[in-house]
Parts: sequence; C-alpha cells; structure tokens
Amino acid sequence: MLYQIAHIITYNYSQQVNLEPHTVRLRSRCGGCQFLRDFSMQVTPEPVGISEVLDLEGNNTIKLWFQQQTDCLKIEVNSQVETSCINPFNYMLEPWALQIPIIDYPALVLAQLQPYLQHSSDPAIVQLAQECWQAANGNTVQFLGELNQRIYQNCKYIIRETGDPFPAGITWNQKSGSCRDTAVVFMEACRVFGLAARFVSGYQEGDRDQSERHLHAWAEVYLPGAGWRGYDPTQGLAVADRHIALAASAIPRNATPISGSFSGFGAESEMTYNLMINCLKD
Repeated sequence: MLYQIAHIITYNYSQQVNLEPHTVRLRSRCGGCQFLRDFSMQVTPEPVGISEVLDLEGNNTIKLWFQQQTDCLKIEVNSQVETSCINPFNYMLEPWALQIPIIDYPALVLAQLQPYLQHSSDPAIVQLAQECWQAANGNTVQFLGELNQRIYQNCKYIIRETGDPFPAGITWNQKSGSCRDTAVVFMEACRVFGLAARFVSGYQEGDRDQSERHLHAWAEVYLPGAGWRGYDPTQGLAVADRHIALAASAIPRNATPISGSFSGFGAESEMTYNLMINCLKD
C-alpha cells in the first residue's frame, strides 16, 4: 500500500507566550515492512533551531526550539509511506516461546526487555489475562488473538483527542476507551504472562468513504523469532499493511506525536488538527 498523508496540528494561545523546546514524533517509521518515501515539515513560527534525533527507543524525532513570542504554533507534515506487510502471521516463533508464560528468555534478551515487561498487576487485568490464557490453553499466538478479540468485543470505542491513556484497570472496568486506552489494556495483559509489549502511535487507513481521520494507537508485542508484531484491539485486528507507525515506546507518553510546553502567565491553549490519508496504490 502507498499512502499520502497530510497532517496539520495547530495550537492557539489566548495571549502571546514563550514556546519551550518541542519534540515532534510525526516522521513515520522506516524499516521492516514500512518505508518512508517522502517527508516534509513546515513550522510557524519559524524555529531558531531544528534537530533530527534518534531517541532511546529508535524513534525518528525532531526537536524544535524557538526564540520569539507567539499566539499560535502550527506544524504541518506531509509524507508518503509505503507498507508491505500482507500477512501479519508470516513468522516462526522460537520453540521456547510457543507457550506462555515465557520463562526461558536468554539472559541478555531478558535484560533488554525489562522496560517492556513492567506492569501494574491490576486485579482486573490479571483476571483478563488469565481468562485468555485458559481459553488459549497457554498457546502464545492464540492468547494474543483471544485477548485482542475480547477487548474489541467488550470495550466501546470513544474518541478522546487529548490526555494520557487511562490506567488499564479503569478502562477494562468501564468497558470503554479511546484507542490509546485499549492499547494499554492489551499491553498490560500481555506483560502479566511475560510477553514484552509496547505502545505505538500512528495512523490507520480507516474507511475510505469517510473523510474524517484521527491519530491512532495500538500495541506491539515482542515475539522471539518474529520480533515486534502489532495488534489493534480497537479493531480486533493483527496489524498488517493498513497501519502506519510513527513512534513506539514502553511508556505511552514517550510516543506522543508532539510534546512540549509554553510559558505565559494565565495563558490557555487550544489544539485543533486536520488529517488526510489518501491511498495512492493498493
């Protein structure tokens, strides 16, 4: 699939403010089954400095810093991305990873995965994980499919444009949440049984007959022998070629598309956005 993406995010401030450095995570991942063919970014007001940074988890980020005061910050990104993962199950697991809980990680691999294994041990999420484990008879791939479907079938999808994800237990008990909320439920349940998981922000093709588009979020699970594999509990799908990843992190906040702050006594901000995703080639 070949996609053309135009994404404009605007922050309007109630008065003139000073902008602190901002980090932009809107440059699509390039590697594996996703290739960034073209990318451009325009920023208003013009920054005094722009630096491309490869962050701790391998995400392509852009650091901006400013000098003049402003009552508006506008970031416009245009990109062309090609995706090629037709079959999300085209892999072979390591023999010791076929059943969960996974207890035989090589020591060096386990050390690298520690940030992706930490979880809150919320009783509701532990119970969800155990029920899915029993339904899958401990089979790793079947567990992931069962978990994905349970969240999809039981949680009502809501649009929540701003704010951090809710704790997984709150989302599961309420049986409703945004895409980033249900992604965290999936992550936490995976981690209960020793499956490393991380949060992904990005885009999803959606219904081509609908013009409205939103940023999306899902989870990726590290499967020994297969690497990071995406699951989208909002749609009940294994991620293939209709998702476009921007950034991934063990900590959801570190995958936020734009992060930064401003200073100005009593100033308030309002965010608006416009997102267009066009499929150029199937």
